[in-house]
Amino acid sequence: MTSGSAVFGIDGCLERIMDIPGAHSVTLVDSASGLAIAAAGRHELIDAHEAAATTTDVVRAVLDCPALATDRDGDDIAEIIVSGPRGFHLLNLVNGDFDGRLFVHVLFDETGNLAMARFQLRAILAELTEDGHER
Repeated sequence: MTSGSAVFGIDGCLERIMDIPGAHSVTLVDSASGLAIAAAGRHELIDAHEAAATTTDVVRAVLDCPALATDRDGDDIAEIIVSGPRGFHLLNLVNGDFDGRLFVHVLFDETGNLAMARFQLRAILAELTEDGHER
C-alpha cells in the first residue's frame, strides 16, 4: 500500500477512483432511492442524478433476474459490466455497513483497461468499507 493509504471518506474514495487510468466519471448511488450521493469527473452526456436513476434501474433488473441469481451463499452479484466500442461502465455494489444499498457507477473511456480497472476499483471500495468499521 502507498503511504497515506486510508481513504478519507467518500470524496477521497471518488478521487482515487478518478485516478484509475481511463476513468471518465464516477457516481456513488443509493439504490433504494436511485439518487446520486456524490459524483466526480466529467458528466457531459447525462448529469449525475439522471445517470444515477437510470443505472439504478439496471442494477435492480439484474438483481431481480432469476436467470442471473446464484444458488450459493456468499456468491452474490457484486459487479455489472456494460461495454461498448468506445469504453465501458463498471457498476459495483458496495459491501460493508451499507447493507448493499449503495453502488458505484464508473464510466471508462477506450484508454481504460477492464482487468486493471476492476482490480483497482475493488481495492478502493474495500478500503472505503473497511474504513467505515474503524472508529
